[in-house]
Amino acid sequence: MADTLVIVESPSKAKTIGKYLGSKFIVKASMGHIRDLPKSQIGVEVENEFNPKYITIRGKGSVLKELKDASKKVKKIYLAADPDREGEAIAWHLAHALDLDPNTESCRVVFNEITKQAVKDAFKTPRKINMDLVNAQQARRILDRLVGYKISPLLWKKVKKGLSAGRVQSVAVKIILDRENEISEFKPEEYWSITARLGIKNSHFEAKFHKIHGDKKELSSENDVHEVLAAIEDNSFVVKEVKEKERLRNPSPPFTTSSLQQEAARKLNFRAAKTMSVAQQLYEGVDLGKEGTVGLITYMRTDSTRIAASAQEEAKELILEKYGKEYAPETPRQYSKKAANAQDAHEAIRPTSALRDPDSVKAFMSRDQFRLYKLIWERFMASQMSSAIMDTLSVDIASGPAIFRAAGSKVRFAGFMKVYVEGNDDGTTEEDKLLPPLQPGDTLTKEDIEPKQHFTQPPPRYTEARLVKTLEELGIGRPSTFAPTLETIQKRGYVAIEEKKFMPTELGELVIEQMEQFFPEILNVEFTANMEEDLDHVEEGTEDWVKVLNDFYSSFEKRLEVAEEEMKEIEIEDEVSDEVCEKCGKPMVYKLGRFGKFLACSGFPDCRNTKPIIKDTGVTCPKCKEGHVVERRSKKGRVFYGCDRYPECDYVSWDKPSPKPCPNCSSLMVEKRTKQGTKLQCTSCDHTEMLEDQDDALDTAGE
Repeated sequence: MADTLVIVESPSKAKTIGKYLGSKFIVKASMGHIRDLPKSQIGVEVENEFNPKYITIRGKGSVLKELKDASKKVKKIYLAADPDREGEAIAWHLAHALDLDPNTESCRVVFNEITKQAVKDAFKTPRKINMDLVNAQQARRILDRLVGYKISPLLWKKVKKGLSAGRVQSVAVKIILDRENEISEFKPEEYWSITARLGIKNSHFEAKFHKIHGDKKELSSENDVHEVLAAIEDNSFVVKEVKEKERLRNPSPPFTTSSLQQEAARKLNFRAAKTMSVAQQLYEGVDLGKEGTVGLITYMRTDSTRIAASAQEEAKELILEKYGKEYAPETPRQYSKKAANAQDAHEAIRPTSALRDPDSVKAFMSRDQFRLYKLIWERFMASQMSSAIMDTLSVDIASGPAIFRAAGSKVRFAGFMKVYVEGNDDGTTEEDKLLPPLQPGDTLTKEDIEPKQHFTQPPPRYTEARLVKTLEELGIGRPSTFAPTLETIQKRGYVAIEEKKFMPTELGELVIEQMEQFFPEILNVEFTANMEEDLDHVEEGTEDWVKVLNDFYSSFEKRLEVAEEEMKEIEIEDEVSDEVCEKCGKPMVYKLGRFGKFLACSGFPDCRNTKPIIKDTGVTCPKCKEGHVVERRSKKGRVFYGCDRYPECDYVSWDKPSPKPCPNCSSLMVEKRTKQGTKLQCTSCDHTEMLEDQDDALDTAGE
């Protein structure tokens, strides 16, 4: 008969652990937090050392009753929530609800991976609840509650109902808005390049203009180009110098939460929230048939790149067996902390067993689970392998007073690249660029000289991958906060996503404008990063959580008083459009909504007619041949394209249509993004062609 109760957060985790522990244990799920601050009020006694007033979360009453009933039938209770601040807080709330003394009872069990051995080992060494972790979580929760519940009503009163402000979210919106301002203020500068297409025997290659008369020369105008062309017009091309070098390329470290979100965005096209959701499933366990339910990866909320020695040894044995001795470094690779504020509390994200390769478990997984597990497994294995050896070749070619340079490289020894190569933010891949055998003095055939005009490009808008990377580099938030932060700023309508890039909405601009004027420290990157460090110090036990909150609130309270008095009420007047409401005949006006502007009847509330602002692509509907294809938005704000005669015509497409018909069959062509850039693809035949302007396309491909 069972005499021990174990409480975890989720049913799937309970199922996995229950199989490992056996019949003497009852394993139940709390379904996350059971207590939280009330939604209807601030729930914090500021004058009483920020004492939080917790209540049972609505809908959790039946769960709590079930746990209490089960606790009365057992001799021992263990709390096995996730091994982080949030998990520690869940355990603390459960201890209070079940009348356990968190200061004396060793009721807390933690494990970094859900495997049979790790779980059984964890139950041999239970500990008391770590109040430093709990207080760090409480401090963050209360801090965010103070900011949200104090500023939001002010924005409702002075600006517009429904507005809200958050601490980390506001900084993220500010970063996106700043980038948008950079783009709008950007002034492109002209520059040129000269490419020589050269040949020797039966080989052909390209070389770029490098310098003239011994000095590097910037080609900033067409006149500069003419000077170079005039100088080389009657001259042959002769190899002047050949430099060969050997270069080592080292593998990337195993995944942290941030790097996993970035790479899953680049390679799998996963949103941050989706990455974390699928990773949670892999961590909590997948049913592998005869083997049973097994946790396939270690805990997925971490900023550490540390790997357990036992995992390294297992990986080395597999590398030796599968790839050979030359692919295993003599000593295991150690990776230093990437950021000064990295906590290093848990290992990096890795497979719980390197021997469980992706193909061996593919049949038991969903497509998304397999793809993410494969990414994690390959990254981990590559991180434990030998460096790649690259042969690089640089050739200077003289033509009169000008020097052209050609560069080539090839992989001599693949090393870790045999398993995995990290993606990058411009979507390009590293490929061999081979040059023919060349020696000083070789005379080359001039096949073509191509001058080309270019213009500098503005900085790119943020994709999810790039924004996560920026937040991490700036010290904004922690591993567990990135995905919910990005979700929140979209749900609140402060940003929208177009072509996988963040753009601020007018609503977002309006909120940030008021925040900058009256609460500049909330938007200050350094201030927010320092606050994260203070919370880390609370977790480490070197800082008092009440003092951290008091230091913040003393100045914040004064800001609130000033804002109450000086923030002017902003009357957002509706802009009248040229359209007339088809239901009542009154003019339609532009309204500001979650995804930007839309049209609404000026007769509201008597007439509630609304409709989107139509952006015509100029393309005739390929289905009904009568309507036009227009840009629309889904309920989640994603852009798609459909016929303006809907519902009479139900044509829809996620791909942007091109006004240019297919030259082969005259059918509709649509834009498709690839790692090489954006191409036009025919919807009827196999014809494809690359778009000429690749600068922007390369920036987003693969993300």
